[in-house]
Amino acid sequence: ESTGTGRFGKWLENLNDWNLSRSRYWGTPLPIWRSEEGEELCIGSVEELYNEIEKSIAAGFMTANPYKEKGFIPGEYTEDNYDKIDLHRPYVDDIILVSESGKPMKREADLIDVWFDSGAMPYAQLHYPFENKDIVDNRSYYPADFIAEGVDQTRGWFFTLHAIATMVFDSVAYKNVISNGLVLDKNGNKMSKRLGNAVDPFGAIEQYGSDPLRWYMITNSSPWDNLKFDIAGVDEVKRKFFGTLYNTYGFFALYANVDHFHYAEAEIAISERPEIDRWILSLLNSLIKEVTEAYEKYEPTRAGRAIQDFVIENLSNWYVRLSRKRYWGGEYSTDKISAYQTLYTCLETVALLAAPIAPFYMEQLFTDLNKVSGHYKSSVHLAQFPTANESLINTQLEERMQLAQQISSMVLGLRRKVQIRVRQPLSKLMIPLLNEDMKHQLEAVKHIILSEVNVKAIEYITDTSGVLIKKIKPNFKTLGPKYGKYMKQISAAIAGMNQNDIFQFEKKGEFQLQFDDETLTLGLEDVEILSEDIPGWLVANEGKVTVALDINITKELKEEG
Repeated sequence: ESTGTGRFGKWLENLNDWNLSRSRYWGTPLPIWRSEEGEELCIGSVEELYNEIEKSIAAGFMTANPYKEKGFIPGEYTEDNYDKIDLHRPYVDDIILVSESGKPMKREADLIDVWFDSGAMPYAQLHYPFENKDIVDNRSYYPADFIAEGVDQTRGWFFTLHAIATMVFDSVAYKNVISNGLVLDKNGNKMSKRLGNAVDPFGAIEQYGSDPLRWYMITNSSPWDNLKFDIAGVDEVKRKFFGTLYNTYGFFALYANVDHFHYAEAEIAISERPEIDRWILSLLNSLIKEVTEAYEKYEPTRAGRAIQDFVIENLSNWYVRLSRKRYWGGEYSTDKISAYQTLYTCLETVALLAAPIAPFYMEQLFTDLNKVSGHYKSSVHLAQFPTANESLINTQLEERMQLAQQISSMVLGLRRKVQIRVRQPLSKLMIPLLNEDMKHQLEAVKHIILSEVNVKAIEYITDTSGVLIKKIKPNFKTLGPKYGKYMKQISAAIAGMNQNDIFQFEKKGEFQLQFDDETLTLGLEDVEILSEDIPGWLVANEGKVTVALDINITKELKEEG
């Protein structure tokens, strides 16, 4: 908005006449011939110029047609034909034409502003109107869906494209524009050879590869924001995202080759697949929806981050890790085939989704998969983009698995806090329930949580009073913009909340306050809720979820660990 209605809008409001001519030598000559008496002729094509030279020869102003001498054939639009002639200075200045009254005409010495060349790009690249006239006139090719250039082009290319399109077609030249920000150094300073903070892009590509560099730049910040470039971030992307994807494919290929899996078997019905398979496929189709929407809204950063999170957190760290035993030895059962088909589908779909950002790596992944399965015969860039299968999306399943992941992560964090290894069993995990639905969700993934964190039992509590002590404080970053004038009253109200108020706040996800006949609604993002540790227990709080871990290690537990 700051560029569109701001910079561009202000430029249009104060627009001056465009002076098309430039007193230069190199560039596109003005195709205007003028006599001393003021007669003018504007040439519209090489063929017209060719014919006008013939008239000039007949009038005695020229002795020969230089284009005819070089074998140029009017109306033949081939590269070889146009390579025979040069329409630039000084050659075009030697051409003298004849006016309607029989007077000699010489070309205006000036050139066309180079921004006119760039603004005419949509038509010039198609040699319009001499070729490809239909696809421009019927708007099947034009206007462009989007263009991308630096923010400094607001008064340059962004303007000249629209200016010419308006004059010639009474139309815009493009429907969307991505105005790229600047690439700064990691401290936010402009890169400069003098300062020694410039990064050689070719050196970075040589060391890390073009796809990790591109992925880092796209996912680090939106294209229209300035990017604080840190080469360490490229290395991190290469290791965490591309390394994880490579290892996930390597795991799949290793066991698929042992079992001679070629995806030749009939598709295992979704209803016959285990819950972990249904979960990752549900998440995969949700990912397709999110990535498609992000690309269509020209938000590649959101698309890249969603793909990255899916691969690292869900596909590798959760699905493959929890399913790995299914790929090991044993018979080639329906369960094993389901595991192969599910992981193959995820890898192939990720390649299709990520190809616009990482074209080379995803082409290799896609090719390696399809060499065996034969699903696709073409490049990943020629394959149909995935469409989400809504029937496979199960939000309840996604929510409860997310709950399992969140709780497992919180408990493992508590273990690290007191340096208790995961191999050491612990007796109990206590989780306050916000509602009955939460209990049903937890019961469905209870076995996964207990296995992940190596705890014997989970105890659910519905009343935290006397068990957990929580503190609450305002989050001024979110409250300020919303309720600035009520900050003192809100701070006092939050400070006065008792344990039941805090529990109800967490349970409902919001809390209402009344000031001056106005009702203010606070969300969980507007506060920070902290849980105090109780003797023999460690407590963690994250969003609506609270966990308490019994860290007392009995003799029996110690011997077991």
